[in-house]
Amino acid sequence: MPDIAFVKAALPKTGALVVPLAEGAEPAGLFAQADKDAGGALTRALEAAGFKGRKGQATTLWALGGFTKVVAVGLGKEAELDGAAAEAAGGALIPALAQDREATVLADTLAAPLAASLGLGALLRAWRFDRYRTREKEEDKPKLERLAIAAAEPNAAKQAFAPMRAVADGVFLTRELVSEPPNILHPIEFAERCKGLEKLGVEVEVMGLKELQKLGFGAMIGVAQGSQHEPRLVVMQWKGAPKNRRGAKPMAFIGKGVTFDTGGISIKPAGGMEDMKWDMAGAGTVVGLMAALAGRRAKCDVVGLVGLVENMPSGTAQRPGDVVKTYSGQTVEVINTDAEGRLVLADVIWYAQERFQPRCMIDLATLTGAIIIALGHEHAGLFSNDDELASRIIAAGAAVGEKAWRMPLGDAYDKQIRSDIADMKNVGGRPGGSITAAQFIQRFVNVKDGPMPWAHLDIAGTAWSSKDQPTVPKGATAYGVRMLDRLVAEMGEG
Repeated sequence: MPDIAFVKAALPKTGALVVPLAEGAEPAGLFAQADKDAGGALTRALEAAGFKGRKGQATTLWALGGFTKVVAVGLGKEAELDGAAAEAAGGALIPALAQDREATVLADTLAAPLAASLGLGALLRAWRFDRYRTREKEEDKPKLERLAIAAAEPNAAKQAFAPMRAVADGVFLTRELVSEPPNILHPIEFAERCKGLEKLGVEVEVMGLKELQKLGFGAMIGVAQGSQHEPRLVVMQWKGAPKNRRGAKPMAFIGKGVTFDTGGISIKPAGGMEDMKWDMAGAGTVVGLMAALAGRRAKCDVVGLVGLVENMPSGTAQRPGDVVKTYSGQTVEVINTDAEGRLVLADVIWYAQERFQPRCMIDLATLTGAIIIALGHEHAGLFSNDDELASRIIAAGAAVGEKAWRMPLGDAYDKQIRSDIADMKNVGGRPGGSITAAQFIQRFVNVKDGPMPWAHLDIAGTAWSSKDQPTVPKGATAYGVRMLDRLVAEMGEG
């Protein structure tokens, strides 16, 4: 990835030049100077190329005005120019600069926060997962090493960029975890990587099979018992609250971490099963979030818990028809072993409440294919027992381009998971599949000691992208890291 540097506003002598332009905007600042020096050739060439300045648009002009190339990127309508538009422009310039080692962005007409957002967009789009590439052609490798952003207030832009960079590092950690192949990232290895957060000041505790057996995590252990890789529970604590707020209840985030999901005895079809390496994306998001909060030194207390298992078929695997006793004491009849994520969350959520008594809980999981049928890949499904928490999550997501759509909960759906022989069953049939899954999880939100604000994000449709997006290259999206970082900033630090 390129180094992002904020420099004094000045025209470079040569090299690649990037010009962010709004729709209908007249040449101004350094771009006006460059165009004047070129006798108006830059504006004429952009007009001939049909460049309009639309949000995310990019046009490349070759060997013009003394530069090897000039890349114009659109900011959209000037009246609507915000951080998201600047990020999209930053993302758009990356493909155009793939073969350039250095480039300068003329951001002198942008306010410092917008210049910083442009740098963030470029950074987010430039990320690649190429750890296992050994024969990639040299011409296919991106070469951009340094992106200099010429800003009117470079120090202010640099200061605004610092926390953004920390959040981006959390995004990259999540993308890396979700991208790793399942033979590498099994539960034990995942837990080891979580310990890497200790260098950021996060307290990390790892519990193995013996500890989980002693605690009584019957549902989570049941999922893991068919695999040679033992389960792990990882508890991460960031204690950043200032002195005058110490002792306040933390916010809690819980992630489903099924490092590979075959479906177990209720085995999935072979076609597309390779995608099930990202069935741990909920856990990956929680880990990335904790890294982001620690990296920017968030002034609040947050706990993150991830239940890590591998769901495999074998002679020791859980069977359809088994009854397991959860950590809460409630029993579950396992109708379908491919509805395993909710079993993992059941134990971890109850444990999170009992141990930390948080002010609110949010769980994330690639839980159901049904949510993709309902919402496609545009929105995550949001379920909540608290209107204010739900509204805050939706608003935080909208602010960073991670959309969520609230789905219903209710007694009629809850009846679908009644069991004839246990307290509940783990599936409620095809109708409303994502809703009955959420109803199942809600049964492990303990409200005996008073209301517990809780939200469940089904990210099955948003954790992975099959195409490039403005600031997200094809592959793991790290959906939720930026949304929840924003939520913590507003709820926990606001």
